[in-house]
Amino acid sequence: MSALDAMGFLLGLGGWILISVTLGLDQWRVSSLDGSVITTSTIYENLWKSCASDSTGVYNCRNFLSLFGLSGYIRTAQAMMITSILLGFFAGILSLFGLECIQLSNTDPVVKAKIATAGGALFIVASLCAMVPVSWYAFNVTQQFYDPIYPGTKYELGMGLYIGWAGGTLEMIGGICLCCSCKTATGKTGNYSYSYRAPRSTVGAVSKKWNSEVDNSSNYGKNAYV
Repeated sequence: MSALDAMGFLLGLGGWILISVTLGLDQWRVSSLDGSVITTSTIYENLWKSCASDSTGVYNCRNFLSLFGLSGYIRTAQAMMITSILLGFFAGILSLFGLECIQLSNTDPVVKAKIATAGGALFIVASLCAMVPVSWYAFNVTQQFYDPIYPGTKYELGMGLYIGWAGGTLEMIGGICLCCSCKTATGKTGNYSYSYRAPRSTVGAVSKKWNSEVDNSSNYGKNAYV
């Protein structure tokens, strides 16, 4: 079904764009105002850097100095987010070749459906590679916020996490739609039945010829063969 393929491709592509935007956003976590009497600055952090803005609007960022000095879940999140973007890129290319409305490769509907299904599977894997680190990051932020003995700065969930969840959800739905296209295409082409019926004129001519031969043979007597 061309409409299902196109919808799955657009949803997957939109989810991939949102995940790419998520990786570059600064607001993965934002310093909490809870319990603060006087707030002079707000701190934003993502997987790569930490930024601060004061009440006058001055904005300053610095990259994390050492990769090995970061927490284990942050390093894992960096790797998984990059993997998600790469998988989503290849999923988009495969899905494009698998669309029925795009004549760029094999035009066999079954082959194109299998290509679209491969792209859909990659979209699903890319979605999981993004949803896991985003959810893991949010879990750690929430755990530190409610920990009464945590000595560091407490943070709240930033806008980047919500965009990441939205992008992962769109990629997941798009991948499922593309995977359903394979079953739809094989269901259309796998149940053909062929039936042959001779033309009426041909059947009549053969029947008349056979009857005339039988009648002619009955005119001969036994002595005709002596």
